[in-house]
Amino acid sequence: MMMLETVFPPIPSEIVMPLAGLEAQRGSISLLGGILAGTAGAMAGNFFWYSLARRIGKNRFKPLVERHGRFFTLTWSEIERGDRLFDRYDRWFVCLGRMVPTIRSLVSIPAGLFEMRALPFLLWSTTGTLGWTALLATAGYMLGDQYAAVGRYLNPASNVVLALLIGGYLYRVATWKPR
Repeated sequence: MMMLETVFPPIPSEIVMPLAGLEAQRGSISLLGGILAGTAGAMAGNFFWYSLARRIGKNRFKPLVERHGRFFTLTWSEIERGDRLFDRYDRWFVCLGRMVPTIRSLVSIPAGLFEMRALPFLLWSTTGTLGWTALLATAGYMLGDQYAAVGRYLNPASNVVLALLIGGYLYRVATWKPR
């Protein structure tokens, strides 16, 4: 489920991992096993997006940005600026980005596009993903049958992040002007 959650973001990890924690609390699985399985599944999806973006590469992405920049809400100079920033903060971006709802599913794309080496990507991405899955599964474990409370707190946070992203995107599309 976590692999699908990463590849198809509408499946929320905020439901999947607390449910795994609940199952661990009931004795169906071990908490550590649930956390490790969730992390492995998410990393399979993360590596899928990383590999796809890496295969596309900046050179193939440039004509798309130049032709359809309005819908990407990006100019090539912004991509280049993002690349320079990513070179400085790649580890932090990948690790901490894995713990932010909605953003966590997108982190692999700049990592692949900006050619972050695979080993550091896997290390930092796994670290952040492990932290997120452990937090959610442990919350589900500790809350027991009240695991739905996890979703009550995290789903609004996820919705706020998603609304900000969509609002920002729509604003940029409406006000975007090629340079």
